[in-house]
Amino acid sequence: MTVYELTAPLSGPAARSIPLLTVVDQRLKTTSLCFALAHGSRNDPEGRGGAAHLLEHLVMTCPLGDGGPELSFSEYVERRGGQANAQTGLETMMYYAQVHPNDADDVATALLRAIFDPVLDHETLDRERAVVLQELAAAAADPSDVVQDAILAQLFPRHPLGRPVGGEPEQLRAVTVPELTAVHRERFVKAPGVLVVVGPQVPAVLARAATPTAEQPVAPAASVPLEPAGAGDPLPDPATAQFAWLCFGARSPQTGAPERAAFGVLTHLLGSSSSSMLYRSLRSEHGLSYSFHTWDRGYRESGAWRLLVGAEASAAPRISALVAELLTTVAEQGPAADDFGAAVRQAEMSLILESESPLEYAKLIAERTCSAGRAWTVEDEIAELHRVTVDDVRRAAAHVRRELLLTVRSVAV
Repeated sequence: MTVYELTAPLSGPAARSIPLLTVVDQRLKTTSLCFALAHGSRNDPEGRGGAAHLLEHLVMTCPLGDGGPELSFSEYVERRGGQANAQTGLETMMYYAQVHPNDADDVATALLRAIFDPVLDHETLDRERAVVLQELAAAAADPSDVVQDAILAQLFPRHPLGRPVGGEPEQLRAVTVPELTAVHRERFVKAPGVLVVVGPQVPAVLARAATPTAEQPVAPAASVPLEPAGAGDPLPDPATAQFAWLCFGARSPQTGAPERAAFGVLTHLLGSSSSSMLYRSLRSEHGLSYSFHTWDRGYRESGAWRLLVGAEASAAPRISALVAELLTTVAEQGPAADDFGAAVRQAEMSLILESESPLEYAKLIAERTCSAGRAWTVEDEIAELHRVTVDDVRRAAAHVRRELLLTVRSVAV
């Protein structure tokens, strides 16, 4: 991977240089581009929850304008046979496309124009606001979605990390074009960001404006002090609920902390793989749940380790006891050697599999670089995984067990 500083493609009020990271593989038959920006739901103005998510929609769907084609960026890419999409997280946004190399110059130019100089208009805002409200309504009707917002609100009360990424419907209805324009000019375009290209060559329009650099790609952003975590929810009442989604969670180390890798290994020890300790206990031995998933994410001030389980409400007490029992076992005795080895190998393979898909690899590099504030490589993360010891995982399990919270959302009888 090569790191550059990119200047010329940006002009007007958004003029700035941005880091460019490139992975050239001449065997590839597509070019993947991903721009990640350190701007997410945590940056929404007070009383305008969901502004970042709404802006993401507009960047992808507003006409490109400024002498360009009267198409949205999404349609512009897809009419060329490529694919384009975007996503908003708590503190990172990503815009990406995968196209034929012959189209990479035009698409790279269009991508930067869409991101840094969008033509925001009332008609597109009203249309995309309606789409986002439908998206939020669908999520609100799904307890497995709702409970994931709920655990973050419990882990990070009265903090930007506790906000729902999609926003609040009533606040979204009040957002105006001038407000979104101000968010874009005053927050969005000023946020640290990085552009990643994975393909057979670097698009010429980017190569001409790129200068090799040894500087770190992304400057760190300011942190917000954390308050104590919440108290969690009681177990569901089987008399009033037939099915429940249980989300167990605990704060974990922040992005860049050296102990983060141990929490990643712990997610695989207690993950949904048939080789995990949780699978053997929860499904194979007791048959308590078919659907469960464990993950861990690092953020600026803290991380969040989470386990989501869907089960009959009557099984919730037993599931809660088994999760606590497994965490206690790992914390006190450590995982067996074969379980530990399998978990490390799974964590490594998940990175390798992502890196073998050019678009997913571009997204992975962009998101991790933007979050960590330094150029990320899959080799470095795999090396971190192999430095994790059994004692590191024991300490991670003890931390999660000590701080474990439960949030519950039920489906009524």
